[in-house]
Amino acid sequence: MSLAGKVVIVSGASSGIGAATAEAFAKQGSKVVIVGRNVENLKSTEAACKAANSKVELLNIAADITTNAEKIINSTIERFGKLNVLVNSAGVGETGSILDIDVDQFDRIMNINVRSVFLLTKYAAPHLIKTQGNVVNVSSVVGLRSFPNLSVYCTSKAAVDQFTRCIALDLAPQNVRVNVVNPGVIVTQFHKNLGMSAEDYAKYLEHSKSTHAMGRVGLPKEVADAIVFLASDSSSFITGATLSVDGGKHAMCPR
Repeated sequence: MSLAGKVVIVSGASSGIGAATAEAFAKQGSKVVIVGRNVENLKSTEAACKAANSKVELLNIAADITTNAEKIINSTIERFGKLNVLVNSAGVGETGSILDIDVDQFDRIMNINVRSVFLLTKYAAPHLIKTQGNVVNVSSVVGLRSFPNLSVYCTSKAAVDQFTRCIALDLAPQNVRVNVVNPGVIVTQFHKNLGMSAEDYAKYLEHSKSTHAMGRVGLPKEVADAIVFLASDSSSFITGATLSVDGGKHAMCPR
């Protein structure tokens, strides 16, 4: 996939899709910068990357992307001298009706899911121009479809989708591509972090088989493979694209 030796930053690499993505790039021979807040989980990701490729070059950065975006980019350049790919995978979700949620929730989710993407992309862009690299953002099916009690999360992901398209146009003259993946229900800790019990989560996964056209939910590796494709030269004529990795959920109107 022409990614050997490329320098890749993956935010949100401490779990779920981000962790799987870091491992996928390591397997491709990329130099991977893993970024997250959970130090222990980052160590697990680091171990998985080394298991995938014993010769992988890694930079482990435990940091809050909402306050350390510029430092993350600078640390990458100091270590590797260049940047080829930025994967904005970090994100959070919270539930609640407009009648219940407060302003703090709105600010918190938009800060992590949107503002940090803006900051990392802004500071990365000059370096990506030098390498004619690219950005891959991680959104969600909720950026394309509407769901009750998820208004702020849905809004944040719709913003990421539109940001992707706009920045793709900004950077196309410099031959820098910007794309986004929109996963459906993927087996990660995301829904448990929303407060679901193990029993409720199992029921949700079973129900989700009926809300995805392919009759099943997805795995982190399936999203990671799509991200690797968009980051590689195999997608050299693709920019501003929204790639649904959701088993057809975005195309359905489940009742």
